[in-house]
Amino acid sequence: MNHISRLTRRTCIIAFALICEIAVAQKYPDRPIRLVIPYSPGGGTDNLIRAIAPQVGTVLGQPFIIENRPGGATMIGTEAVVKSAPDGYTLLANDSAIFVNPGLFKARMPFDTLKSLQGVTMMASAPVILVVHPSVPAKNLGELLALARSKPGSLNYASGGSGTSTHLAGELMKQAAKVSIMHIPYKGTSPALNDLLAGTVHMQFAGISTVRQHVAAGRLRAIALTGAQRSPAMPEVPTFVENGLSVDADSYWGVYAPAGMSKDLVTQVSQALAQVLKNPVNAQKLADLGYLPIANTPAEHTEQLTSMVKTWTEVVDKGGIQVE
Repeated sequence: MNHISRLTRRTCIIAFALICEIAVAQKYPDRPIRLVIPYSPGGGTDNLIRAIAPQVGTVLGQPFIIENRPGGATMIGTEAVVKSAPDGYTLLANDSAIFVNPGLFKARMPFDTLKSLQGVTMMASAPVILVVHPSVPAKNLGELLALARSKPGSLNYASGGSGTSTHLAGELMKQAAKVSIMHIPYKGTSPALNDLLAGTVHMQFAGISTVRQHVAAGRLRAIALTGAQRSPAMPEVPTFVENGLSVDADSYWGVYAPAGMSKDLVTQVSQALAQVLKNPVNAQKLADLGYLPIANTPAEHTEQLTSMVKTWTEVVDKGGIQVE
């Protein structure tokens, strides 16, 4: 009888714990969700998140509180998420830097990306565009590369930080074209763009959404795009492929959660993001900004994370790419 009583008591405890867990999951979220962006405001990651965050918050029933934490090649903001409680109230939005950093920094990484984070959804992808200040005497890629070859090391390009897709695009262009151009990393796309507009630096790789208005106003000159084909957002700009160069450095933007966050909560956030990203009106709005919505599942995104870390580590090792 006592044995049966103990089993009954244990069964009740387990059942109660499961009920509590389900109740907590059903209440989620019951307060705002902090979404960390490891860049300063104004770049491609920030632009994408701010375009959809209000609607995602509406779907979830709680707002996203966006926190920009730039620096450390995105590792400062990312580490803050890695070290946070896996309760669903602190998430990360990052670009391709999350794939590149493990190979680029190796032993200097303060965390293991694949063990510390899990994918929520890959939100979108987009080509990276090369733009120059109007003072640079080059109207197209051929002229720009000819100028770089005539004055090795005299030209420079800005990026949103070491290890970002905008940095790697420059390194891949240098390798493919065999030119010497100095890399100048910034703590985000926005401060890099400010210096480019001021003529302090010569050129920059950036997202279409970041520079399109400046190209239209004549403040910058568009040179070429990564990707296999021209972008509908800027159809007049040729690709590197059209110019005979392979610069495979498209940007990807994803939302990530600490590794310990429950599958149910991850799925709930992922579905809310997908609902907004797949809305035809939003999809067109993002396409006009140069983004291609993806909105895959957490399992697909986590698999993508693993695959791309491997791919970019091989690219970095093969190219001997180093950070300043």
